[in-house]
Amino acid sequence: MGGIKDLLENNKLWSRRVAADNPSFFADLAGQQNPDYLWIGCSDSRVSANVIVDLAPGEIFVHRNVANLVNHTDMNCLSVIQFAVEVLCVEHVIVCGHYNCGGVVAAVDEERHGLIDNWLRHIRDTANLHAAFLESIDDPAKRIDKLCELNVAEQVVNVGETTIVLDAWDRGQELSVHGWIYGLKDGQIRDLDISISGNDDLKNLRDRLLFHDERRGAVRASN
Repeated sequence: MGGIKDLLENNKLWSRRVAADNPSFFADLAGQQNPDYLWIGCSDSRVSANVIVDLAPGEIFVHRNVANLVNHTDMNCLSVIQFAVEVLCVEHVIVCGHYNCGGVVAAVDEERHGLIDNWLRHIRDTANLHAAFLESIDDPAKRIDKLCELNVAEQVVNVGETTIVLDAWDRGQELSVHGWIYGLKDGQIRDLDISISGNDDLKNLRDRLLFHDERRGAVRASN
């Protein structure tokens, strides 16, 4: 791994390459950002939104934190959602987690990790809510991956329950919230089939999570 100066040099090379391919790219980009998508993802360095969905700068608005959480007391996240929905008028909010998430592992490994344990408490609450189902999964790795999926589903509900999204739906704005999960081992995104586009969808998803069928789990990844 190179030093910090290498990053600056990489930037120069990248900007020159982009400008050579499209001379108006940076002028157009500086004039306005007009993305259709808000991405709420994990801070994990291996899960870069633009890279894994192959979008250029300006095409996706991004918020990332440890374990892709949406907390109703997190003014940073809520401010991003409000700007995306009310100013940029995005049509899609994507909550994307990833399998074998270190934050999810840390939330349930019974170890002390310092300050971050307070942040990860929300995942621990999700694990407690679905304890019976999770304990029925013998393979520890698969159990963690299912909790990663459940965590995404809970965050989709949390996005849908923000006053920002509820107000958008009330005024008839077209806005959908999606739950995806990314596989580090194969680079593939799985749609968890939990998209919501209004109050009825939100209620149905909330009910699925509260009374989910343990024969297949609360969410289902599409291969």
